[in-house]
Amino acid sequence: MKFPSRLLCLAAVLLSFSLPTARAVITTPMNPNPAVTPSDWFGCLRLDFVVAGRPALLIVPATPAPGKPWIWRTEWFGHFPQADLALVARGWHVGYMNVKDMYGDPASMKLMDAYYQHVRAEYGLAPRVVVEGFSRGGLYAMNYAATWPERVAALYLDAPALDLLSWPGRKSRLWPECLAGYGVTDAQFDAAKVNPIDRYETVAKAGIPIFGVSGDTDESVPYPANLGLLVTRYRAAGGLIEVVIKPGGKHHPHSLVDPTPIVEFLVAHAKR
Repeated sequence: MKFPSRLLCLAAVLLSFSLPTARAVITTPMNPNPAVTPSDWFGCLRLDFVVAGRPALLIVPATPAPGKPWIWRTEWFGHFPQADLALVARGWHVGYMNVKDMYGDPASMKLMDAYYQHVRAEYGLAPRVVVEGFSRGGLYAMNYAATWPERVAALYLDAPALDLLSWPGRKSRLWPECLAGYGVTDAQFDAAKVNPIDRYETVAKAGIPIFGVSGDTDESVPYPANLGLLVTRYRAAGGLIEVVIKPGGKHHPHSLVDPTPIVEFLVAHAKR
């Protein structure tokens, strides 16, 4: 028996906590555009293509919601996709471009701009997107919102790295690479104001709502130095931020077993 794609997506939500990277059996239809490769993702249509030399993809819902709302995963596509799948079931698209290991630096922002322009032109997606920052993806989400606030409907930050001094941190072997990406030396870093956590005022001034999820014992990206710091600053600046804290929660697993609080917040605020 063949089930509708929407039901398969909903079923995948229930399976995704234990099998976060599971893939459905691929069925490849005849493809009229050789630059785009279609496949199946949890019963939903996945389109793979290249933008600015980078692998990129778009998940297409069976029945797009009015206005074609979408969420953009900045890192770790397919990991703990509960919220993504629940949104696809509501008619949302899900976007992703491979800009990993760039720390949300200016070069990655240019690549993300190219992706945004492409999917808006080719697929008619909504002008405002929900940007989803998982782990180090928080650096990209925050910087994208601060660079193009008019394009962002809301942020969903999940165990996000937001302060470069916390992750990767000055003692990390990744620190020199991170500094090079931002075009500063270690001595220049503090005064350069390039740290994503320090760009919160622009995001708050734009009225961008934020939903955050974090474990309170995250060993990789500590809550107090990242999402916790953003909560304090953002509320002081008059911004709207809701956070779900998982008592005893580590960096993994991400998201929530029941993503309803995330989804309801994003659906409500994507309409602004």
